[in-house]
This record gives sequence, C-alpha cells and structure tokens, in this order.
Amino acid sequence: MESVPTRPDFDLFARVSHSRTADEVVRQIELLLLEGILRDGDRLPGERELSQRLDVSRPILRAALKELETRGLLVSHHGGGTYVTDIIGQVFSRPVVELIARHQRATIDYLEYRRALEGITAELAAQRATDLDRKMLVGILEDMRRAHASGRFEDELAADVDLHNAIGEAAHNIILLHTLRSCYRLLEQGIFFHRHLVFASEEARLQLLRQHEAICEAIVGGDPAAAKAAAQAHIDHIAGAIREAERTGEWQRISQLRMQQRNASAKSV
Repeated sequence: MESVPTRPDFDLFARVSHSRTADEVVRQIELLLLEGILRDGDRLPGERELSQRLDVSRPILRAALKELETRGLLVSHHGGGTYVTDIIGQVFSRPVVELIARHQRATIDYLEYRRALEGITAELAAQRATDLDRKMLVGILEDMRRAHASGRFEDELAADVDLHNAIGEAAHNIILLHTLRSCYRLLEQGIFFHRHLVFASEEARLQLLRQHEAICEAIVGGDPAAAKAAAQAHIDHIAGAIREAERTGEWQRISQLRMQQRNASAKSV
C-alpha cells in the first residue's frame, strides 16, 4: 500500500486543539479510521513530521500511537514505520468466514444482504454525494470502460470493486462503509463464489458495465429512487448469473456421470 501523502490538499493530520494531549491525538486518528479515510496498509508519516503536523510534542505522539497499537488499530515495524492494521478483515472473524465458505446457502443469504445494502447505499449516495465524490465515481467508471474496451479482465474486476467502494464512501454513513468494505473483501477472496462466473462472456461483461453506468448516472444526477433501483437490479442480475452457472455446472456433472456409466456398461458387455 502507498503511504499517506505528506502534503495533501487537505491535511489529514491537522493541528490538535484544546489541551494537546495524547487523547486528542488518539481521537483524531480514530476518526480518520472510522470515516474510512485511513485504510488498512496505509503508512503514517514519520514521527517528526507527524508531530509537527499535529502540533504536539513527540512524547505525546508516541503515547497516542502506543495506545492505538495496543487497541490493534496500528502496527509498528521496527525501522519500517507505522501502518494501519487490517481492521476491515476483523468485521467477520476467521471462524465465521471459514464456516460461511463451507456452506453454499451462505451465497444466497450474502446476495440478499448485499441487495438491501447496495440499494440503500446508492440511494444515500444520490442524496449526499459531494462534487468530489461524483468526480471520483465518474473517474472510476471511465477506468472500467477503458479496461472493458481493451479486454483487460482483471483491471475491469478491480474497477468494479473500486466503484462499489466509492459509492459506499459517497453515502457518508460510516457503518455502511465498513460493512460494505468487509463484504467486498470476502468477495475478492472468493468466499461466496468465483467472480469470474459473473464475467463469463463478453455479453455478460457488457451487461455489467451498463448496470454500473446506470447506477453512476443516477447517483451523479441526484436521483435516489433510480439509484436504489439500479443497484438492486445489478445484484439481481448477479444472482441470476450465479444460478445459471450453477445449473449449467450441475448439468455438466450429470452428463459426465451418465457418460461414465455408459462406458462402464459397454465394458461389461
């Protein structure tokens, strides 16, 4: 992951006000994590720079970072800097993830859950997106179009997740944001289904692109009802594609068993 920019247009690490205590520093970094501005793997600026930007002494900064490390939000590598830990991955515990992965029914429940989440997220994004949010969505959609046109399948998949994450950010609801990021993490890991199933053909990829365009158009246009409907239609399409892939796969399995049985019968004659 790239480190946090040292000179952003808006400084993430603004001067700490009030009493300039370690608690104030902890609170500021907590908010950056909670609002999804700092992500897992992001590297914090070095101690000297960060203390200057926060306008606190280095002992106060060290105490704050130590507290955040103790709580599992940051991790320090000796001589390698301080990083945001994988807090998103902890939304679903490892035992729960492994349990989900072993049962096919979870895929249906996951899509049902995502349909509700994606709908309300797109609806809120259409209501709350800032100019910067809309610019981000348009930019990611353009990346997706370029990847689609050039046949860069993996890049198109990556843009797909980026777009959904950006919609979650544009909704400006921190609970939805972290819940969705956790869902997408499991999806990228192939816990529920292999995403390549949904991109099975050029026609399928084009349909998905058009669906993402419809969602973005409604959000950028400030139409909450259309955004919600487009997001839910997108999940319905994915559910249908998975059912079809599973059905086709089952038919293939049955055909193979029949062929094996015929061959066995022929040999026994």
